[in-house]
Amino acid sequence: MLTALKDAYFMNIKLFFILLLISFVTACGGSKDQKDQNLTAELQEIPLDYAQGFKLFQGPGYKLIEVHQAFPGSDRPFRYLVREEQSSEEPDSSQFDAILPHAADRIVLTSTTQVPHLDLLGISETLVGFPNLDFISTPSLREKIDAGKVIDLGSGASYNLEKIMDLQPGLVIISTLGDNMKEVKLLNQVGIPAVINGDYLEQHPLGRAEWIKFTGALTGRLAEAQESYQRVKDNYDELKTMGQGIPTASKPSILSGNMYKDSWYAPAGNNWGAIFIADAGGKYIFQDKESDGSLQLSYEVVLDQGVEADIWLSTGEYSDLATMGAADPRYRQFEAYKNAQVYTFANTKGPTGGLEYFEMGYSRPDIILKDLLKIFHPELVPNYTPYFYKKIN
Repeated sequence: MLTALKDAYFMNIKLFFILLLISFVTACGGSKDQKDQNLTAELQEIPLDYAQGFKLFQGPGYKLIEVHQAFPGSDRPFRYLVREEQSSEEPDSSQFDAILPHAADRIVLTSTTQVPHLDLLGISETLVGFPNLDFISTPSLREKIDAGKVIDLGSGASYNLEKIMDLQPGLVIISTLGDNMKEVKLLNQVGIPAVINGDYLEQHPLGRAEWIKFTGALTGRLAEAQESYQRVKDNYDELKTMGQGIPTASKPSILSGNMYKDSWYAPAGNNWGAIFIADAGGKYIFQDKESDGSLQLSYEVVLDQGVEADIWLSTGEYSDLATMGAADPRYRQFEAYKNAQVYTFANTKGPTGGLEYFEMGYSRPDIILKDLLKIFHPELVPNYTPYFYKKIN
Protein backbone atom coordinates (compact mmCIF):
# COMPACT_ATOMS: atom_id res chain seq x y z
CA MET A 1 0.00 0.00 0.00
CA LEU A 2 2.79 2.38 0.97
CA THR A 3 4.63 1.60 -2.25
CA ALA A 4 1.50 2.32 -4.33
CA LEU A 5 0.98 5.66 -2.57
CA LYS A 6 4.65 6.52 -3.09
CA ASP A 7 4.42 5.69 -6.82
CA ALA A 8 1.24 7.75 -7.17
CA TYR A 9 2.91 10.68 -5.43
CA PHE A 10 5.89 10.69 -7.77
CA MET A 11 3.57 10.21 -10.77
CA ASN A 12 1.63 13.32 -9.74
CA ILE A 13 4.88 15.26 -9.29
CA LYS A 14 6.04 14.14 -12.74
CA LEU A 15 2.70 15.09 -14.28
CA PHE A 16 2.83 18.48 -12.57
CA PHE A 17 6.23 19.31 -14.10
CA ILE A 18 5.12 18.08 -17.54
CA LEU A 19 2.07 20.34 -17.41
CA LEU A 20 4.23 23.19 -16.15
CA LEU A 21 6.65 22.69 -19.05
CA ILE A 22 3.79 22.61 -21.58
CA SER A 23 2.38 25.80 -20.08
CA PHE A 24 5.78 27.47 -20.29
CA VAL A 25 6.32 26.46 -23.94
CA THR A 26 2.79 27.54 -24.85
CA ALA A 27 3.25 30.84 -23.08
CA CYS A 28 6.54 31.44 -24.89
CA GLY A 29 4.95 30.60 -28.20
CA GLY A 30 1.99 32.83 -27.48
CA SER A 31 4.34 35.59 -26.40
CA LYS A 32 6.22 35.39 -29.71
CA ASP A 33 3.00 35.38 -31.70
CA GLN A 34 1.82 38.35 -29.70
CA LYS A 35 5.10 40.15 -30.39
CA ASP A 36 4.67 39.54 -34.12
CA GLN A 37 1.11 40.87 -33.98
CA ASN A 38 2.13 43.90 -31.94
CA LEU A 39 5.27 44.69 -33.94
CA THR A 40 3.46 47.28 -36.06
CA ALA A 41 0.66 48.18 -33.64
CA GLU A 42 2.42 51.23 -32.21
CA LEU A 43 3.95 52.36 -35.50
CA GLN A 44 2.64 54.84 -38.03
CA GLU A 45 1.76 53.10 -41.30
CA ILE A 46 2.86 54.97 -44.41
CA PRO A 47 -0.07 54.70 -46.85
CA LEU A 48 0.32 53.14 -50.29
CA ASP A 49 -2.01 53.54 -53.27
CA TYR A 50 -1.94 50.35 -55.34
CA ALA A 51 0.89 48.09 -54.14
CA GLN A 52 -0.35 44.98 -52.34
CA GLY A 53 2.94 43.18 -51.82
CA PHE A 54 4.57 45.34 -49.14
CA LYS A 55 3.82 47.76 -46.31
CA LEU A 56 5.82 50.61 -44.80
CA PHE A 57 5.83 51.75 -41.18
CA GLN A 58 7.57 54.62 -39.43
CA GLY A 59 9.01 54.00 -35.98
CA PRO A 60 11.06 56.20 -33.64
CA GLY A 61 14.39 56.39 -35.46
CA TYR A 62 13.73 53.53 -37.89
CA LYS A 63 11.46 52.28 -40.65
CA LEU A 64 9.87 48.85 -40.78
CA ILE A 65 9.21 47.23 -44.16
CA GLU A 66 7.01 44.15 -44.50
CA VAL A 67 6.97 42.18 -47.76
CA HIS A 68 3.79 40.12 -47.92
CA GLN A 69 4.14 38.90 -51.51
CA ALA A 70 7.78 37.93 -51.81
CA PHE A 71 7.32 35.11 -54.34
CA PRO A 72 4.58 32.69 -55.41
CA GLY A 73 3.60 30.48 -52.49
CA SER A 74 5.31 32.64 -49.86
CA ASP A 75 3.55 31.87 -46.58
CA ARG A 76 4.88 34.57 -44.26
CA PRO A 77 5.85 38.22 -44.32
CA PHE A 78 9.51 39.17 -44.55
CA ARG A 79 10.40 42.02 -42.21
CA TYR A 80 13.23 44.50 -42.67
CA LEU A 81 14.33 47.22 -40.28
CA VAL A 82 16.07 50.29 -41.69
CA ARG A 83 17.91 52.30 -39.05
CA GLU A 84 17.65 56.07 -39.37
CA GLU A 85 19.27 56.99 -36.09
CA GLN A 86 20.14 55.36 -32.79
CA SER A 87 16.99 54.69 -30.78
CA SER A 88 16.52 52.98 -27.45
CA GLU A 89 13.04 51.95 -28.62
CA GLU A 90 14.30 49.82 -31.52
CA PRO A 91 12.56 46.40 -31.55
CA ASP A 92 14.32 43.12 -30.84
CA SER A 93 16.57 42.37 -33.82
CA SER A 94 15.50 38.71 -33.82
CA GLN A 95 12.14 39.76 -35.25
CA PHE A 96 13.65 40.86 -38.57
CA ASP A 97 14.95 39.03 -41.62
CA ALA A 98 17.49 41.80 -42.21
CA ILE A 99 18.61 44.99 -40.50
CA LEU A 100 19.96 47.77 -42.68
CA PRO A 101 22.03 50.83 -41.92
CA HIS A 102 20.73 54.19 -43.10
CA ALA A 103 21.46 54.87 -46.79
CA ALA A 104 23.70 52.01 -47.98
CA ASP A 105 26.40 53.32 -50.31
CA ARG A 106 27.13 49.96 -52.03
CA ILE A 107 24.15 48.17 -53.60
CA VAL A 108 23.71 44.95 -55.58
CA LEU A 109 20.60 44.43 -57.72
CA THR A 110 19.43 41.25 -59.46
CA SER A 111 16.56 42.42 -61.71
CA THR A 112 16.41 45.07 -64.42
CA THR A 113 13.08 46.31 -63.01
CA GLN A 114 14.99 47.62 -59.99
CA VAL A 115 17.65 49.46 -62.00
CA PRO A 116 15.64 52.63 -62.86
CA HIS A 117 14.93 53.15 -59.15
CA LEU A 118 18.55 54.09 -58.49
CA ASP A 119 18.50 56.56 -61.38
CA LEU A 120 15.16 58.11 -60.39
CA LEU A 121 16.31 58.46 -56.79
CA GLY A 122 19.62 60.02 -57.79
CA ILE A 123 21.81 57.25 -56.36
CA SER A 124 23.12 55.53 -59.50
CA GLU A 125 26.64 55.71 -58.09
CA THR A 126 25.73 53.14 -55.41
CA LEU A 127 25.39 50.18 -57.84
CA VAL A 128 28.39 47.87 -57.53
CA GLY A 129 27.10 44.54 -58.91
CA PHE A 130 24.50 43.07 -61.26
CA PRO A 131 24.06 39.76 -63.14
CA ASN A 132 24.61 40.22 -66.90
CA LEU A 133 25.45 43.89 -67.36
CA ASP A 134 24.35 43.87 -71.01
CA PHE A 135 20.72 43.92 -69.86
CA ILE A 136 21.13 47.38 -68.32
CA SER A 137 20.24 50.31 -70.59
CA THR A 138 19.72 53.26 -68.20
CA PRO A 139 22.29 55.90 -69.32
CA SER A 140 23.55 56.85 -65.85
CA LEU A 141 24.16 53.18 -65.03
CA ARG A 142 25.71 52.39 -68.43
CA GLU A 143 28.21 55.19 -67.85
CA LYS A 144 29.20 53.61 -64.55
CA ILE A 145 29.40 50.16 -66.17
CA ASP A 146 31.53 51.41 -69.05
CA ALA A 147 33.89 52.92 -66.51
CA GLY A 148 34.38 49.46 -64.99
CA LYS A 149 32.76 50.38 -61.68
CA VAL A 150 30.08 47.65 -61.69
CA ILE A 151 30.93 43.95 -61.38
CA ASP A 152 29.15 41.40 -63.59
CA LEU A 153 27.74 38.79 -61.21
CA GLY A 154 26.74 36.11 -63.72
CA SER A 155 24.32 35.48 -66.54
CA GLY A 156 20.60 34.95 -66.94
CA ALA A 157 18.59 34.76 -63.73
CA SER A 158 21.56 33.39 -61.74
CA TYR A 159 24.24 35.29 -59.90
CA ASN A 160 27.59 34.46 -58.31
CA LEU A 161 27.18 34.43 -54.54
CA GLU A 162 30.91 34.53 -53.87
CA LYS A 163 31.29 37.69 -55.97
CA ILE A 164 28.52 39.35 -53.97
CA MET A 165 30.30 38.48 -50.72
CA ASP A 166 33.57 39.83 -52.07
CA LEU A 167 31.89 43.15 -52.88
CA GLN A 168 30.64 43.50 -49.29
CA PRO A 169 27.58 45.57 -50.28
CA GLY A 170 25.44 47.31 -47.71
CA LEU A 171 22.27 46.14 -49.48
CA VAL A 172 21.30 43.36 -51.90
CA ILE A 173 17.84 43.52 -53.50
CA ILE A 174 16.75 40.16 -54.86
CA SER A 175 13.86 39.08 -57.08
CA THR A 176 13.18 35.38 -56.61
CA LEU A 177 10.72 32.60 -57.35
CA GLY A 178 11.46 31.21 -53.91
CA ASP A 179 14.03 28.65 -55.08
CA ASN A 180 17.12 30.37 -53.68
CA MET A 181 16.06 31.29 -50.16
CA LYS A 182 19.09 29.49 -48.72
CA GLU A 183 21.32 31.99 -50.51
CA VAL A 184 19.28 34.93 -49.20
CA LYS A 185 19.54 33.55 -45.67
CA LEU A 186 23.28 32.95 -46.06
CA LEU A 187 23.92 36.55 -47.13
CA ASN A 188 22.10 37.84 -44.06
CA GLN A 189 24.01 35.42 -41.83
CA VAL A 190 27.35 36.80 -43.01
CA GLY A 191 26.23 40.36 -42.37
CA ILE A 192 25.15 41.36 -45.89
CA PRO A 193 21.54 42.61 -45.75
CA ALA A 194 19.56 40.84 -48.49
CA VAL A 195 15.93 41.80 -49.06
CA ILE A 196 13.28 40.43 -51.43
CA ASN A 197 11.54 42.56 -54.04
CA GLY A 198 8.24 41.09 -55.27
CA ASP A 199 7.20 43.83 -57.69
CA TYR A 200 6.48 41.35 -60.49
CA LEU A 201 3.58 39.87 -58.51
CA GLU A 202 1.61 43.13 -58.55
CA GLN A 203 -1.33 43.08 -60.96
CA HIS A 204 -1.90 46.82 -61.38
CA PRO A 205 0.65 48.86 -63.37
CA LEU A 206 0.74 51.55 -60.68
CA GLY A 207 1.21 48.83 -58.06
CA ARG A 208 4.45 47.81 -59.76
CA ALA A 209 5.52 51.43 -60.12
CA GLU A 210 4.91 52.00 -56.42
CA TRP A 211 7.72 49.63 -55.48
CA ILE A 212 10.06 52.57 -55.94
CA LYS A 213 8.88 53.48 -52.43
CA PHE A 214 10.25 50.13 -51.26
CA THR A 215 13.66 51.02 -52.67
CA GLY A 216 13.34 54.56 -51.35
CA ALA A 217 12.64 53.34 -47.82
CA LEU A 218 15.60 50.96 -47.97
CA THR A 219 18.01 53.66 -49.13
CA GLY A 220 16.89 56.69 -47.13
CA ARG A 221 15.22 58.23 -50.20
CA LEU A 222 11.54 57.68 -49.41
CA ALA A 223 10.57 61.33 -49.94
CA GLU A 224 12.19 61.33 -53.37
CA ALA A 225 10.50 58.01 -54.18
CA GLN A 226 7.08 59.37 -53.21
CA GLU A 227 7.57 62.40 -55.43
CA SER A 228 8.71 60.30 -58.37
CA TYR A 229 5.79 57.90 -58.03
CA GLN A 230 3.28 60.73 -57.72
CA ARG A 231 4.44 62.27 -60.99
CA VAL A 232 4.00 58.94 -62.75
CA LYS A 233 0.59 58.38 -61.16
CA ASP A 234 -0.65 61.84 -62.14
CA ASN A 235 0.44 61.26 -65.73
CA TYR A 236 -1.14 57.82 -65.78
CA ASP A 237 -4.45 59.03 -64.36
CA GLU A 238 -4.66 61.85 -66.90
CA LEU A 239 -4.06 59.43 -69.79
CA LYS A 240 -6.48 56.88 -68.31
CA THR A 241 -9.22 59.51 -68.23
CA MET A 242 -8.70 60.07 -71.95
CA GLY A 243 -8.91 56.34 -72.69
CA GLN A 244 -11.98 55.75 -70.58
CA GLY A 245 -13.76 58.61 -72.31
CA ILE A 246 -13.87 56.63 -75.57
CA PRO A 247 -17.36 55.25 -76.41
CA THR A 248 -17.54 51.47 -76.32
CA ALA A 249 -18.45 51.29 -80.01
CA SER A 250 -15.21 53.11 -80.88
CA LYS A 251 -12.89 50.88 -78.89
CA PRO A 252 -10.77 48.50 -81.03
CA SER A 253 -10.66 44.80 -80.18
CA ILE A 254 -7.23 43.72 -78.99
CA LEU A 255 -5.41 40.40 -79.32
CA SER A 256 -2.26 39.89 -77.24
CA GLY A 257 0.51 37.31 -76.91
CA ASN A 258 2.23 34.69 -79.05
CA MET A 259 2.69 30.97 -79.46
CA TYR A 260 5.43 29.27 -77.46
CA LYS A 261 5.80 25.61 -78.38
CA ASP A 262 2.21 24.28 -78.28
CA SER A 263 0.57 27.04 -76.22
CA TRP A 264 -0.42 30.64 -76.72
CA TYR A 265 0.62 32.80 -73.77
CA ALA A 266 -1.38 35.96 -73.14
CA PRO A 267 -2.22 38.28 -70.23
CA ALA A 268 -5.08 37.18 -68.00
CA GLY A 269 -8.07 39.51 -67.78
CA ASN A 270 -6.95 40.78 -64.36
CA ASN A 271 -3.29 41.00 -65.35
CA TRP A 272 -1.39 44.26 -65.75
CA GLY A 273 -1.30 43.82 -69.55
CA ALA A 274 -5.10 43.65 -69.66
CA ILE A 275 -5.39 46.68 -67.36
CA PHE A 276 -3.24 48.70 -69.76
CA ILE A 277 -5.52 47.74 -72.66
CA ALA A 278 -8.68 48.72 -70.79
CA ASP A 279 -7.18 52.01 -69.55
CA ALA A 280 -6.05 52.89 -73.08
CA GLY A 281 -9.57 52.47 -74.48
CA GLY A 282 -9.28 48.99 -75.96
CA LYS A 283 -11.44 45.85 -75.73
CA TYR A 284 -9.29 42.89 -74.75
CA ILE A 285 -10.65 39.65 -76.21
CA PHE A 286 -9.73 37.65 -73.08
CA GLN A 287 -10.92 40.24 -70.56
CA ASP A 288 -13.24 37.70 -68.91
CA LYS A 289 -10.49 35.11 -68.32
CA GLU A 290 -8.87 35.79 -64.95
CA SER A 291 -5.87 33.97 -63.53
CA ASP A 292 -3.05 34.38 -61.00
CA GLY A 293 -0.58 34.33 -63.90
CA SER A 294 -0.59 34.41 -67.68
CA LEU A 295 -3.15 32.54 -69.75
CA GLN A 296 -1.96 29.38 -71.47
CA LEU A 297 -4.34 28.71 -74.35
CA SER A 298 -4.61 26.43 -77.34
CA TYR A 299 -4.16 27.93 -80.79
CA GLU A 300 -7.71 26.90 -81.71
CA VAL A 301 -9.21 28.88 -78.82
CA VAL A 302 -7.18 31.98 -79.71
CA LEU A 303 -8.07 31.72 -83.41
CA ASP A 304 -11.76 31.33 -82.60
CA GLN A 305 -11.87 34.43 -80.39
CA GLY A 306 -9.13 36.57 -81.90
CA VAL A 307 -9.15 35.97 -85.64
CA GLU A 308 -11.02 39.24 -86.30
CA ALA A 309 -9.29 41.37 -83.64
CA ASP A 310 -8.43 44.86 -84.87
CA ILE A 311 -4.98 45.11 -83.26
CA TRP A 312 -2.47 42.52 -82.13
CA LEU A 313 0.02 43.36 -79.37
CA SER A 314 2.76 40.82 -80.01
CA THR A 315 5.29 39.84 -77.38
CA GLY A 316 7.76 38.63 -80.00
CA GLU A 317 10.77 40.58 -81.19
CA TYR A 318 10.06 40.14 -84.90
CA SER A 319 11.68 42.58 -87.30
CA ASP A 320 8.94 42.29 -89.94
CA LEU A 321 5.72 40.43 -90.69
CA ALA A 322 7.37 38.08 -93.17
CA THR A 323 9.76 36.85 -90.48
CA MET A 324 6.89 36.53 -88.04
CA GLY A 325 4.77 34.55 -90.50
CA ALA A 326 7.69 32.29 -91.30
CA ALA A 327 8.30 31.61 -87.61
CA ASP A 328 4.74 30.27 -87.27
CA PRO A 329 2.56 30.19 -90.43
CA ARG A 330 -0.57 30.04 -88.27
CA TYR A 331 -0.06 33.74 -87.44
CA ARG A 332 -1.05 34.59 -91.03
CA GLN A 333 -4.67 33.63 -90.40
CA PHE A 334 -5.36 36.60 -88.12
CA GLU A 335 -6.93 39.74 -89.59
CA ALA A 336 -4.58 41.97 -87.59
CA TYR A 337 -1.66 40.24 -89.31
CA LYS A 338 -3.26 40.55 -92.74
CA ASN A 339 -3.96 44.25 -92.13
CA ALA A 340 -0.47 44.95 -90.75
CA GLN A 341 -1.81 45.95 -87.35
CA VAL A 342 0.71 44.06 -85.27
CA TYR A 343 2.77 45.91 -82.66
CA THR A 344 5.71 44.89 -80.48
CA PHE A 345 7.23 46.50 -77.38
CA ALA A 346 10.76 45.90 -78.70
CA ASN A 347 11.12 49.39 -80.19
CA THR A 348 13.69 50.72 -77.73
CA LYS A 349 16.91 48.90 -76.93
CA GLY A 350 19.96 49.95 -74.98
CA PRO A 351 23.48 50.12 -76.46
CA THR A 352 24.15 46.49 -75.45
CA GLY A 353 20.81 45.10 -76.61
CA GLY A 354 18.74 45.26 -73.43
CA LEU A 355 15.02 45.88 -73.99
CA GLU A 356 14.06 49.06 -72.18
CA TYR A 357 10.49 47.80 -71.83
CA PHE A 358 11.72 45.18 -69.35
CA GLU A 359 13.82 47.74 -67.49
CA MET A 360 11.88 50.98 -67.44
CA GLY A 361 8.38 49.61 -68.00
CA TYR A 362 7.61 48.84 -64.34
CA SER A 363 8.69 52.31 -63.22
CA ARG A 364 7.04 54.21 -66.07
CA PRO A 365 3.61 52.67 -66.79
CA ASP A 366 2.48 56.12 -67.90
CA ILE A 367 4.74 55.81 -70.95
CA ILE A 368 3.35 52.36 -71.80
CA LEU A 369 -0.20 53.70 -71.48
CA LYS A 370 0.58 56.66 -73.73
CA ASP A 371 2.08 54.31 -76.33
CA LEU A 372 -1.10 52.23 -76.37
CA LEU A 373 -3.30 55.32 -76.55
CA LYS A 374 -1.36 56.36 -79.64
CA ILE A 375 -1.89 52.92 -81.19
CA PHE A 376 -5.60 52.59 -80.28
CA HIS A 377 -6.66 56.24 -80.61
CA PRO A 378 -3.94 58.28 -82.32
CA GLU A 379 -6.12 61.40 -82.38
CA LEU A 380 -5.86 61.65 -78.56
CA VAL A 381 -2.08 62.19 -78.62
CA PRO A 382 -1.46 63.59 -82.13
CA ASN A 383 2.12 64.81 -81.67
CA TYR A 384 3.40 61.79 -79.78
CA THR A 385 5.74 59.06 -81.05
CA PRO A 386 5.54 55.76 -79.10
CA TYR A 387 8.59 54.99 -77.01
CA PHE A 388 8.35 51.27 -76.24
CA TYR A 389 5.99 50.09 -78.97
CA LYS A 390 6.37 50.00 -82.75
CA LYS A 391 4.43 48.54 -85.64
CA ILE A 392 5.95 45.41 -87.15
CA ASN A 393 6.47 46.35 -90.81
